[in-house]
Amino acid sequence: MKEKTKILITGSSGRLGRPLTMLFLNDKRYNVITPSHKEMPVEDRNKVFEIIEKNKPEIVIHLAALTSPPRCEKNKLESWRITVEGTINLVDACEMFSPRCYFVLMSTPCVFSGEDENPKDENHIYNPDNYYGFCKAIQEMVVRRSKLKWLIIRGNFVPYEKWPYPKAFIDRKSNYLFAHQLAKGIKEVIEANQTGIIHIIGNRVLSMYELAKLCPESENVQPITLEEYYNENPDSPKLTKNMILKSTRWKEYDITEL
Repeated sequence: MKEKTKILITGSSGRLGRPLTMLFLNDKRYNVITPSHKEMPVEDRNKVFEIIEKNKPEIVIHLAALTSPPRCEKNKLESWRITVEGTINLVDACEMFSPRCYFVLMSTPCVFSGEDENPKDENHIYNPDNYYGFCKAIQEMVVRRSKLKWLIIRGNFVPYEKWPYPKAFIDRKSNYLFAHQLAKGIKEVIEANQTGIIHIIGNRVLSMYELAKLCPESENVQPITLEEYYNENPDSPKLTKNMILKSTRWKEYDITEL
């Protein structure tokens, strides 16, 4: 009987981590390891090395990162330590204790400038608008320069649940997916043994407001523009306006197929 593939997922309790972890837990081919942040804070090099040495995973899916642009801007050291140094720690530990592992990083369209409405493919150059995007771009470079077999996935998602804010932007756009749809795409890409950079995207470009209206119990969400938001939040960092991706390597998913 073939042994189960040992897979370690960081950020497994997050908005994407929960549905992705469930997909692998429900697949009997995998032995899923989900260290919590308390058990393995990625910024703690010793803890990371201890967990990787103990488990020697065959696949690592790295989701853990600081993802709020305002929080990243206000806490640049924390953002750098978690997103960049945390990835360095994981890559170094895998190179030492599990050098044949398949390292999968979840990234973001915010590594690109949002001033250009044209969709960005997998080969588009880095040009982030804020510190969050900057840290994610550096994080990608860490993985790309590693000796591991690696895959970087970029995508944009929200959980399929009530929109958490009273308003949503009418002028921030992307080809979004819901978290469970993106999780499905990630599993399919991994099982197709893909490497390099792949964009996993929806088949429709939506504003955040249009996206919010697709969420359950969200009919009362009101529209807002970026200009109005900046007027109300003068200390906000610049938010990535157009987050539209295209993929030259993978299929699109239908966001309406829930």
